[in-house]
Amino acid sequence: MVALPRSQPSPDLTITSLGPCRIESPMSPLLDARGTSEHYVDEHDRVLLDDTLAGISSRGVPPSELPGMEPCGPRRKIFFDPAKTRAAIVTCGGLCPGLNDVIAGLVRTLTYHYRVRRVIGIRNGYQGFVAGYGHDVVELTPESVRDIATDGGTVLGTSRGPQDPDEIVDCLERLHVNVLFVVGGDGSMRGAMQIAETVAQRGLFIAVVGVPKTIDNDIPYIDQSFGFQTAFSHASDAIRAAQVEAKSTANGIGLVKLMGRHSGFIASYAALARSGADVVLIPEVPFALEGEGGLLAHLRRRVTERGHAVVVAAEGAGQELLASSEGHDASGNTRLQDIGPYLRRRIGDHFADAGIETSIRYIDPSYAIRSVPANPYDSVYCVRLSQAAVHAAMSGRTQMVVGRYRRRFVHVPMAAAVSRRNQVDPHGDLWLAVLESTGQPVRFV
Repeated sequence: MVALPRSQPSPDLTITSLGPCRIESPMSPLLDARGTSEHYVDEHDRVLLDDTLAGISSRGVPPSELPGMEPCGPRRKIFFDPAKTRAAIVTCGGLCPGLNDVIAGLVRTLTYHYRVRRVIGIRNGYQGFVAGYGHDVVELTPESVRDIATDGGTVLGTSRGPQDPDEIVDCLERLHVNVLFVVGGDGSMRGAMQIAETVAQRGLFIAVVGVPKTIDNDIPYIDQSFGFQTAFSHASDAIRAAQVEAKSTANGIGLVKLMGRHSGFIASYAALARSGADVVLIPEVPFALEGEGGLLAHLRRRVTERGHAVVVAAEGAGQELLASSEGHDASGNTRLQDIGPYLRRRIGDHFADAGIETSIRYIDPSYAIRSVPANPYDSVYCVRLSQAAVHAAMSGRTQMVVGRYRRRFVHVPMAAAVSRRNQVDPHGDLWLAVLESTGQPVRFV
């Protein structure tokens, strides 16, 4: 007899609702256009968390109790009366390709499909809610957002750092806002949770819905964050440039530092997109510099054999080699030491000690990548995320984010979305693909 795996604890994927939906949706004619329910979402259905027999078996529960996520999509009945609804949009944290696409998608869906009469934008992140900063609000219409997706950044501006949730809710009340869309990372979503909790404590009916943003692709329960494909595409161009520079000089070395504080997805995907990388360093896999099994000796051998080498390092890689940082940035993240200049110096010293003349070309394209417009794939993804966010908010969902999981758009509780970081599995197929592509050893020890 084969023993089944032990049962696993199931995450709480319950979505909070403001109340029953009793209002006929303006989208009902579209849902019933063909006399069928093909565009209608079965609210009682779920997108299963597990997609393997082993994973399902390990839960040890009947099919009806398997953990799953609520599907995104329009409902025939909604919670808010569109004629009496006011929506607000705020963008927070660092820049990421696709922010303007999300803003434009939210405005169009609210206006065209739900006929919401007023949509406003909050300037400069959560600061825009606080009177002391003096930021105004901006009226958003389909006409005003028509061309913003062609530009990078966010037309609303952004800021980092928390603000008093009571002051934010005071502002929402003054503005008569019923629906708040927060576009930001994990720190922004934690702030959104505090806003939603304050709303609930006051007995108000304000939906708080997030469109999660992280260029590092480290949000759990989501296949991929918006802007990620654009980011690693441009990052691969930096690898190409480093390879060209390295090949054009005797014993040349190209060193590229990419985004990825805690997760090495951009470095991994960019290196796979450009096969010129000889080494990829990510936060999830510690490495040693010294010794015959270390990184420096491996680079020396590569340069000796091929005449050049290219190293790709995520910004959070190798922190164990550096003096520990103190303090946090405005978003609450631990400050990292800069691995790029450190590697440049150590590589240069190693080759000099070995009597090998080399030329190191160091490239850090981070801010150039963050500020570019989204590519077509990410633009489409942003539009679909924004549509899903509006459908969720109008149906009274709150304290949740939208994302795609198993190729289906789903609702994820904010608490689950910030519960941990999505990281590259050192034993998974993505990292194996990187090792195959670069030819580097499994570990530098």
